[in-house]
Amino acid sequence: MTPRKGERPPVPERLPAPVVDAHTHLDACGAKDSADVSTMLDRANAAGVDRVITVADDLAAARWAAEASTWDDRVFAAVAVHPTRTAEFSDADKAVIEDLARQPRVVAVGETGLDYYWDYSPPAAQHEAFRWHIDLAKRVGKPLMIHDRDAHADIFKILTEEGSPETVVFHCFSGDLDFARKCVDRGYVLSFAGPVTFRNAAPLRAAAAFVPPGQLLVETDAPYLTPHPFRGRPNEPYCVAYTLRDLAHLRGVDVAELAADISTTADRVFRLRDVTSDHSIGDRLR
Repeated sequence: MTPRKGERPPVPERLPAPVVDAHTHLDACGAKDSADVSTMLDRANAAGVDRVITVADDLAAARWAAEASTWDDRVFAAVAVHPTRTAEFSDADKAVIEDLARQPRVVAVGETGLDYYWDYSPPAAQHEAFRWHIDLAKRVGKPLMIHDRDAHADIFKILTEEGSPETVVFHCFSGDLDFARKCVDRGYVLSFAGPVTFRNAAPLRAAAAFVPPGQLLVETDAPYLTPHPFRGRPNEPYCVAYTLRDLAHLRGVDVAELAADISTTADRVFRLRDVTSDHSIGDRLR
């Protein structure tokens, strides 16, 4: 029987070593409460994906992500206002994001950056919000998680003008080999999602083959960007196992070695091993 487009891909064989999904949206995947989150993480764990970072794109999602990170020790959070939602970004909104960004299980400021594909927010508003998020990442001492769509030059320009935080992660890296070289030279970390598995993505695949192990992450950006051969079907953190296996083949390395390298990088970049469990945070956020 041919699977329907709306069906999730099958859970793949468990990876030989655990890996971190560095960027997902558990709420957009359909999780509403702690039981939903645990079910999704159990499914991910069956595929060898032992931890995830669930990422916000607006205030409601930021509050939810910070709280969800207290429900399950396998979940961490990142908070920001997505560039496409910055047309109205008030001081009150900034205060909420800053408060959440200081929570111990919130491990990054993001996703923030620039998006010139959609016409939802004027460039000037995006630039102002991006600069504010850069400053926030520096003040709270956490990595900056960047959304970059059709905006490579201006992303670099603003990072140069503001000064990059200690750690910068390009989520769902979308550049070619030349742009990857420039990012690597600056010490940035590049995270690859499902599109790197697409067979018509030769420039992106060349970039992924080049990035040094210590600057490479893998992600789903679920529920979007489901990897080959399930493009167009719902994505979930367990599907990062498909992307990782494809990356290992592309880079000519052992799957277990790549998974271990990526998890080591995620632990270092987001300081995951330093994060303590604090299930009282959820009560404070309600």
